[in-house]
Amino acid sequence: MLRLPSQAFHAAFSFNTPFALEYAIRKIIFENKEISMYKIHTMNKISPVGLIHFDAAKYAIDAQLNDADAVILRSADMHELDYDALKSLKCVARAGAGVNNIPLPKCTDHGIVVFNTPGANANAVAELVLLGMLAASRPIIRGTQWEKTLIGNGDEVPKLVEKGKSQFVGPELKGKTVGIVGLGAIGRIVANDCAALGMNIIGFDPFLNEENAKLLPAGTKVVADIDELYPACDYISLHVPQTPETKNMICAATIAKMNPGVRVMNFSRGGLVNSADMVAALAAGHIACYVTDFGDEALLQAENAICLPHLGASTPEAEDNCAKMAATQTIDFLENGNIINSVNFPKCTLARGNAAQRLTLTARNNADFLAQVAKAIPGIAAMTSQTRGDVSYAIVEVSTAVDTTKISGIDGLIGVRAV
Repeated sequence: MLRLPSQAFHAAFSFNTPFALEYAIRKIIFENKEISMYKIHTMNKISPVGLIHFDAAKYAIDAQLNDADAVILRSADMHELDYDALKSLKCVARAGAGVNNIPLPKCTDHGIVVFNTPGANANAVAELVLLGMLAASRPIIRGTQWEKTLIGNGDEVPKLVEKGKSQFVGPELKGKTVGIVGLGAIGRIVANDCAALGMNIIGFDPFLNEENAKLLPAGTKVVADIDELYPACDYISLHVPQTPETKNMICAATIAKMNPGVRVMNFSRGGLVNSADMVAALAAGHIACYVTDFGDEALLQAENAICLPHLGASTPEAEDNCAKMAATQTIDFLENGNIINSVNFPKCTLARGNAAQRLTLTARNNADFLAQVAKAIPGIAAMTSQTRGDVSYAIVEVSTAVDTTKISGIDGLIGVRAV
């Protein structure tokens, strides 16, 4: 007979949505199961709307990290973990877009697939960008703070407000030009929202394809050189990942190319902007306002810097969408070997057939990977393989089950798994 821990029982009824309640009940069952096929470790609070996708007959949630087959997280830092000790770990799913909290080279070296959830929180971030642009233009934050100082003036408050409001004048967005750096899921929504407000759009994205270009508002000017964007804009909004190439992309040299009085939005990653150079530009008046979701000590002290506490994806809708996407991608990988939206492995999918066994194989630095796989594994009924950088990945279905421990003859092989 299943005995329910009292604290878990009470926790189940502390939720106020059907999804949360069902997840809590499942969690109670998971904690009392002795055996489970797959173990999931969560490193942050993950929405029950996503976790409910894990079948109770196949998955145990909140497993110990050292036993986990998969990790689902949001912003928790994984850089200091001992990956040699995580022998069961097969994948990491980031419920969000940015993955700078995950050491991609280490994960790749250990054959761990890292997923993110592009687009799942796009609308939440885009709405906050609009708020940032409005707050950068109309000094509403300073205005509300000032009006609080009028407390105690009783009936004189309305007159004092009218007398003092002129110090909080700011420009409208309509008719202004916004430069959007990065035209992915978030950048495209920002472009369309800004166009709806009557703004002119200039975009830069060296990876923009024809299909996504069609989703931009009519009249968008896409430039091939970012230096063409900087001097033409009243507002600049950053929507690119933080990589070695993009770190400090906004610095003294690039700021000097910008239109004096420009307002800059950064809801992507703090490292895109050199804080010291930004503070200097704010002090000099070259940048009228900087709005960021990633404050630091220098920016918090800077005049005309608005720092938000990383609220970009902090909506219930975004958290639910990211959790669902992270869960479904994790399930498809663990059960079928399919890879979608990985940041360190190639996209690779194969529809399941009626084969006796399904295998996945990973190798590094192997130009002859596909041929070697075909030679090493007998009775192949279906196969697909993709490469990303020096990582090769294959999904193979065989007519007769094979012993995965005896597969040999594949150079750089770092992982074989039956799924």
